[in-house]
Amino acid sequence: MQHPTPTPTRQTIMRLAVASACACFALSAQAQQAAAEPQAAPAEATPVPTPTPAPAPGPAAEVAQENVVTVSGSRIAARGFTQPTPTTSLGADDLAKTAKPNLFNAIAELPALQGSTGRTTSTNSTSSGVQGLSSLSLRGLGAIRTLTLLDGQRVVGANVTGVTDVSQFPQLLIKRVDVVTGGASASYGSDAIGGVVNFITDKKFEGFKANVEGGMTKYHDDKNGSLQAAWGKAFLDDRLHVTASAEYGREKGIESPGFGEVGPNGRNWYKNPAFQVRPLSQTNDGKPQYTAIEHAQQYQYSKFGLITSGPLQGTAFGANGQPYKFNYGSNGVPTGTGAVTNCVNPFCVGGDLSGSVGAGTNLAMDLTRQVAYTRVGFDLSPDHEIYFTANYGKVKSEFSPNPGAAKNANLTIQCDNPYLPASIAAACAANNITSFQYGTANAVFPQNINVHPTREMKRVVVGANGKFQLGGKEWSYDTYAEHGVNRTDIIVHDMTLNARYNAAIDAVRAPDGSIVCRNAVAAAAGCRPFNIIGDVPVDQAAWRYIAPENGPQQHTRQTQDVASINFNGEAFSSWAGPIAIATGAEYRREHYKVTGDPYGNGIFADSPNTADYPADPLLNNTVGNNWYAGNYHNAQGTYNVKEAYVELNVPVLKSATWGEANVNLADRHTKYSTSGNVESWKLGASWKTGLDGWRLRAVTSKDVRAPNLSELYAAQVVVNNIVQSQGNTVAIQQRTVGNTRLRPEIARNTIVGIVLSQPSWAPGFSASIDYFDIKVDGVISALTAQQEVDLCAAGNQEICGAVSLNNPVATNNFVTVQAFNLASLRSKGYDLEGSYRMNLKDWGLPGRLTLRALVTRNISFLTDPGVVGTIPSEGAGANLGTTPRWKGLASQSWDTDKYSLTLSQRWISKGVYSNEYIECQTDCPVSTIIHPTIADNKMKGAFYVDLGGSYKFSDKLTGFFKIDNIGDVNPAPAPQTNLSFGINPQLYDVLGRVYRAGMRYNF
Repeated sequence: MQHPTPTPTRQTIMRLAVASACACFALSAQAQQAAAEPQAAPAEATPVPTPTPAPAPGPAAEVAQENVVTVSGSRIAARGFTQPTPTTSLGADDLAKTAKPNLFNAIAELPALQGSTGRTTSTNSTSSGVQGLSSLSLRGLGAIRTLTLLDGQRVVGANVTGVTDVSQFPQLLIKRVDVVTGGASASYGSDAIGGVVNFITDKKFEGFKANVEGGMTKYHDDKNGSLQAAWGKAFLDDRLHVTASAEYGREKGIESPGFGEVGPNGRNWYKNPAFQVRPLSQTNDGKPQYTAIEHAQQYQYSKFGLITSGPLQGTAFGANGQPYKFNYGSNGVPTGTGAVTNCVNPFCVGGDLSGSVGAGTNLAMDLTRQVAYTRVGFDLSPDHEIYFTANYGKVKSEFSPNPGAAKNANLTIQCDNPYLPASIAAACAANNITSFQYGTANAVFPQNINVHPTREMKRVVVGANGKFQLGGKEWSYDTYAEHGVNRTDIIVHDMTLNARYNAAIDAVRAPDGSIVCRNAVAAAAGCRPFNIIGDVPVDQAAWRYIAPENGPQQHTRQTQDVASINFNGEAFSSWAGPIAIATGAEYRREHYKVTGDPYGNGIFADSPNTADYPADPLLNNTVGNNWYAGNYHNAQGTYNVKEAYVELNVPVLKSATWGEANVNLADRHTKYSTSGNVESWKLGASWKTGLDGWRLRAVTSKDVRAPNLSELYAAQVVVNNIVQSQGNTVAIQQRTVGNTRLRPEIARNTIVGIVLSQPSWAPGFSASIDYFDIKVDGVISALTAQQEVDLCAAGNQEICGAVSLNNPVATNNFVTVQAFNLASLRSKGYDLEGSYRMNLKDWGLPGRLTLRALVTRNISFLTDPGVVGTIPSEGAGANLGTTPRWKGLASQSWDTDKYSLTLSQRWISKGVYSNEYIECQTDCPVSTIIHPTIADNKMKGAFYVDLGGSYKFSDKLTGFFKIDNIGDVNPAPAPQTNLSFGINPQLYDVLGRVYRAGMRYNF
């Protein structure tokens, strides 16, 4: 489905530019009238010291440059401006101290960053689209609600949700990263609900510098290394500035150990955690429904095959297909009905764990980064610069989501299958059966599924900036045009086709004694019989029949075009100081096209490379969905955005007794081609009180997130399903597709804080506490077919448009499964920051000591699905998610001119599996879907200690080392209702102790 939108025209861009310029000039005219009046002396910006050893600076992260303060939480750049939105800034020295091979890892450790995705997340997924994507998330609201910028400019998305890949950014030229922990849509536009992360490059860097580093874990895996170099030089009497950088990095990942309860390379903490879940109907006995267990054993399959029901239930197969009695855990005994005594479907505890697949997921992906960046700036005059930047980033990753391809008791084996041992064929005859149910982990497969995502970004920016005099006042401007292209290719190898697998395992002996596929149509189309009875040699021809070399593929091309113009200046002055204004306009166009392979997508006429995917009578050539996993579908879509904004800083108080105060206001009008007009705004204030070092700040804002390309234009996927309607079971076509009627999410963001910054009675000390309350309405969320039917029955007419159940012909009944603006989110909590810096010379010791701590306390993270039969769920402190009650980061650094040492601590508080569970061991209430009962609802926290240091061999050469997770603290078990993973890498360190060392050269 595609809704084409017009490309930007010169007239469109000029109208936006003129509109913002007129606003600027109108205020300048007022300034002319006030020019003859006495002007209050502007308050000089007091730069906050940037302590080199800390992971983050103090609470007031403001950077002074030539008496003008620039902060990413605002578009205002003015002398004396103190913005009300909390911002944490990490300087180049701070980032270097972390010694991370990827800056993403350093930033994601900040307490406010929760729910970020990196190379240790989504490694158990084939089709999530975020594999190998390093994206940042603030407040647990998701990367789609966190705006990530490069030099204040948008970057083309690295997947169809529009989020950027930080791994594609130039890292050696980053001089500062600002993390704005508050709504910033009025200043920066859509997606800034959780806040903004702005990477700022050193545009005037001169000289040459290089980094080389390497490392590995305690377990001698995830070996990594990186090489970075940057160069800059001024020419033509300092009018031409050229900077360039190139980087190569490789993190080799942690490979799957295969099957069984064995962690990779000696990690003994993996113990198959899972939930045993009793049926609701049995919870009237006073016992809990949920029990968290370890050493969970699936009894619906074994490593090389298990008969799962009937008189032969409990017969497993081993070497050369020989049968043996399967060892169920929990002293379980098969009943012949598919159940096992003393076990809770589908788990026993202990027994034969050799077929477990949970530990088979890679702990970390093999990731390779190749990044190049250049900026060329030319000063037309001392006040005007034109520039050009080019950024190339290629990130390749590789991982295995799971070994084999488990079949949970859903296979039927005929008793005349010639691969069965004679004893089993005889047992079939003796028990008068012709077939039996069968499950297998498919450990016989010669290769594990392996996924290879590659993201390649090419981005160019041309722009100009400078300053000019108007009405006796100095104004600055910046304007740019950007074109970015990101190509994402996901290639999957050793994936099986379901229909071919089913045909190949159903073997029969031909009249000539050979073994062939039973299905004559399949045999005529090239079917080769495949033996899954026990640990037996694999016929390569049969393997390639069920898992062709041309596996699932998805190819995506995304483009982003931006034209932007901004003005900044002090329009006039009041008695309290100059009134500053920032205004501008922007046009943005986003487009994507994704192509899936014919076997996954279906509809061969619309799929390229059909020669590599020949038609097969066994496969669904229309709908697709033929793969075991990784069924990618074609889609494309486009939308454009036109917006203009204005922001004001108005001083309202300047008194020797009462201090200084200012009000910060911003308003942005946006028009989306898909959803129409929307407004965002901000109202904030900052008061530097008359009390020594004390400052108060508060800000409230309306912020927005527009639906992304995937939510709008996701391709239609059709499967058969059933729903319950008016007491009847109705067969339907479930049509999953994007929804072009989606509206922007609307958020209300409120922050109130107190700052103590270097009072005279405690020089070097700063602290702050900020309370935040974020409420998001109209959250875009997908529903199930049944939920849509229920909502329609409850009277929701918007949903009824997607439901059709009144056709007399069953095949004409359908439910279009889409995302809707139904849900809501609310996040409340507070941030604490504190730092103290002292010169040790006063104590007769060399160097400086810096102490710093950052903590986020999540009071509540409430999600309301907005669906009939559900209730809001509380996510704060649910450690299976991304929002623990407490997340902290602290450091203690000793720095001298020659060497430095930094000790840091990362902390996650203990929590629960879910706040909706009722914990009880006896006399439990009857469990419900909304509030299940559980025997133990506690989930451990984690406390990590890191140590780093550096030694300066000369003015140009510095060596450094870093040890992360010195105590080799294990991740807390994260039980699921299956054994697909069993850890939560978005919250816990899953690598263990990591050693890194390297050299830095700076000339």
